[in-house]
Amino acid sequence: MAGDPAQEQQPGGAEHSTPAPADTPTPGLRGVGRQARWIAAVITLLGIAVLVWPRGGDSTTAAPAGFLLDAGGRAATLGARMAPVTLVHFWATWCPPCIEESPALDRLVRDFGGDRNFAVLRVAVADSSSRVEAFLGAGAPGVLYDPQWEVAHRYGTDQLPETYLVVGGRIVEKFIGEVDWDDPAVRQKIAARLPRGGAGGTSGMTGSS
Repeated sequence: MAGDPAQEQQPGGAEHSTPAPADTPTPGLRGVGRQARWIAAVITLLGIAVLVWPRGGDSTTAAPAGFLLDAGGRAATLGARMAPVTLVHFWATWCPPCIEESPALDRLVRDFGGDRNFAVLRVAVADSSSRVEAFLGAGAPGVLYDPQWEVAHRYGTDQLPETYLVVGGRIVEKFIGEVDWDDPAVRQKIAARLPRGGAGGTSGMTGSS
């Protein structure tokens, strides 16, 4: 005579042979429920990954836009001043590393200045136009101002100096702290992003004193 089905499905003795109440899921159904929940969790994780995973296999992010002030105190948009390849440089005259870095950045601007596809946008953070003018002289009119760190924070900056290499409206590299802009390796990173190597690709590769 065939054994009790409940006993065959629940090995381990008579204490496990009592049929489940009608309103209690059987072990097989409990397994199906766990599997369904596991599948739902996997689908949820895949959905999140699609939203946050970098598109097109690269790790770039869109460069934030924002309103700044020009040297005259008028509203100025950051995006309107972007070139195809742009260094967005957050700095201040009250920041010692920014002051030390500035001469090398000036040389970079000069050496790459022949390429219309390249620009350096200096953004003075929590600074005044009078101090910037006293420090930069003839270069001061092109500086933009971020009095309350609003645009700097959008980029992810909470300390100075920090610089972002923006190509085609997307951030491709972040430089944290003081950078030696005379370094051939750093200049090569910029030149490589310019169309056909860029006009600064030759003279820009070696800094000058």
